Amino acid sequence: MSNSSNLNHPLLAELNQLRQERNAVILAHNYQNDEIQAFADIIGDSLALSQAAAQTEADVIVFCGVHFMAETAALLAPQKTVLLPASDAGCPMADMADAEAVTKWRQRYPQAAVVTYVNSSAAVKAVSDYCCTSANAVKLAQNIPETEIIFLPDQNLGSFVAQQVPEKTFHLWPGYCITHHRVTLAELEAAQKARPQAQVLIHPECQPEVVAQADFAGSTSQIINYVRRSNQTEFIIGTEMGILYSLKKENPAKTFYLLTPGLICPNMKKTTVENLYQALKTLQSVVTVQPEIQAQARVALERMLEYV
Repeated sequence: MSNSSNLNHPLLAELNQLRQERNAVILAHNYQNDEIQAFADIIGDSLALSQAAAQTEADVIVFCGVHFMAETAALLAPQKTVLLPASDAGCPMADMADAEAVTKWRQRYPQAAVVTYVNSSAAVKAVSDYCCTSANAVKLAQNIPETEIIFLPDQNLGSFVAQQVPEKTFHLWPGYCITHHRVTLAELEAAQKARPQAQVLIHPECQPEVVAQADFAGSTSQIINYVRRSNQTEFIIGTEMGILYSLKKENPAKTFYLLTPGLICPNMKKTTVENLYQALKTLQSVVTVQPEIQAQARVALERMLEYV
C-alpha cells in the first residue's frame, strides 16, 4: 500500500497518475530519503524487496535504491521493466568483488560453497553458489549442506555469520560497507555514555568490535521488528539514517538517536522525487542483465529463497 498520502509534493498527482498508467510498483529501500519512502508502495530491506520484485504483478518495477538492487529485481523478474531512477547510484562494497577474483578464490578453496551477499553485481552472483541478505545470512549458512564457506564481499557481515555458525569454516572476502565500517567503538561508547538508558541496535555490516558491544545486531527489517516488539522506549541506532523514517513513523512514543552523524550513504540519497517522476515518465533508466549472466545468477538467488 502506498504511503503517498503522507507526501506533500507538487508532483504528487502526476506521480500517482503515471504509476497507474504504467502499472508500476515503487520499491524503496529503508535507507532512502523520507519523501521517497513516503511515496513508495513497498519499503523494506534487500530481502523483502527481492521477494516483492519476484512476486509483483506490476509491469514496471521502479527501484529506489542502488544498482545491485535493481539488478537483483531484473534477475528475479526478467519479464518486467526495471527502472533505477538514480542511474548513477552504485555501491562501493559491491565494487570490491569481481567475478574473476571470485573464481580464483573458488580454485583456492575447492571444497567451499560461495555465499555471496546480495550487495554484489550480477556477474559475481553468477559465479556463486548461494546469495544471502543480512536478514537471512545466518539461517542460510546453517541450512546449506556445505561445511566450508567463502563469504563475500562483506567481511564484517561474514564475521558476524561465522560467530553464529561456529561449526563451519569461513573464508572472508576483504570488502566492507564504507558507511558502516567507519563506525568506531569509541563513537559507540560515547553514545552509550551520553544515553545510558538507551539500547544500542547495530547493523552487522559494522566492525566486529562494534557489533559485540551492541544490545542487538540485525538487518534493517530485524531492527525495525526488534523495536516494534520491545518495551524499551529509547534506542541508539547504528545503521544508515534512512531507517529512522520507518522507526519514528511506527513508534511515535519511542525516541531514537543516530549513533553517529556519519551514518549516511551518499548513493542511497541520490534518488529524488524529481528523478522518480522522470523515470516513470520516460521509462528510463532501464536495468538489464546480460542473458549469459542472468541464468547463472538467478540460480544463486533462487537457492537463497529455497534454503531460507
